[in-house]
Amino acid sequence: MTLADKPLHRNRETGLLKKASFLVFISAVLLLVGCDSGPEIIKISGSKMGTTYHITVVADQPAPADLAERIDSALDTVDLSMSTYKAESELSQFNDLAVGNSQRISVDFAQVLAVSKTVWQGSGGAFDPTVGPLVDLWGFGPKTASVVPEQAQIDAAKAELGFQYLMLNNNELSKTKPVRVDLSAVAKGYAVDLVADLLEMLALPDYLVEVGGEMRLSGSNPEGIPWRVAIELPGLMPQVERIIAVQDMAVATSGDYRNYFEQQGVRYSHTIDPRTGRPITHNLASVTVLAEQCADADAWATAFMVLGEEEGMVLANELAIPLYMLVKDGDSFTAIHSRAFEPFLNVPEER
Repeated sequence: MTLADKPLHRNRETGLLKKASFLVFISAVLLLVGCDSGPEIIKISGSKMGTTYHITVVADQPAPADLAERIDSALDTVDLSMSTYKAESELSQFNDLAVGNSQRISVDFAQVLAVSKTVWQGSGGAFDPTVGPLVDLWGFGPKTASVVPEQAQIDAAKAELGFQYLMLNNNELSKTKPVRVDLSAVAKGYAVDLVADLLEMLALPDYLVEVGGEMRLSGSNPEGIPWRVAIELPGLMPQVERIIAVQDMAVATSGDYRNYFEQQGVRYSHTIDPRTGRPITHNLASVTVLAEQCADADAWATAFMVLGEEEGMVLANELAIPLYMLVKDGDSFTAIHSRAFEPFLNVPEER
């Protein structure tokens, strides 16, 4: 699982576009309808958190004039709290905190830690926001020298991991070992949730919020039907593998195609398994996860990417998580999905 959010070299992607994800994109054509004949279609986009964001609102009533500024402020909340590259962020301050000391953290930081703990426990440690030392060791962090480390180095890095060493009590966060936390694999999803919750509060229930490829969709699109989302085939040229219909749900993706290095004919993935200390070796190419909250979907997408197609699908069915996988099969891909994903495969016809 890579949590790096700085530019990488060779075939690596940039910023908080985590895990070389194969971006899920909107296939619905958004038609601008005049205010006298239908709802107003509001589109807001920009850059934040090392990536881009796009919001579409189907508004049956006037939206606040400062909607774009409110959205920007919500995204700033996450960036200023959980950035690993801003020295003044809460996360950076905590990572510099000495063992035994505590730091009072914001409600947002605490909520992201709660999501992380749930997925860490539920995945048996496949998702671990303290995996940074292993990511750096394999050359997928800020230092871009990619070499295969010795087993002794891997063991030493693994000794620096452990979400269990974080202690949160009444929003006072401390650590019992000098672990370093990176929330990049869940922060984008949480940012999506903050913006979506803002739109709900403003009585704008028909929307699509997307930050760096993770999204939450509510209500209907401009055609009055559920939003349609396309899952891409892994590859350099985008190709639609399947269209799904999504309503009042979040969608997150994770992939393992562009971000890697090769040494002596062996391909080493950027997705690191915290349990082994090594890059994954299974054939899972990408996952798409649905959940009510995007932070949950975001974290689980990383976890399933680490777990692989067999272990991951068993767990998804046990927990009733909607999961869609694309598995490498020679030069092509085989699609499999959990039982909970079945309802989203029935896409209604456009009007």
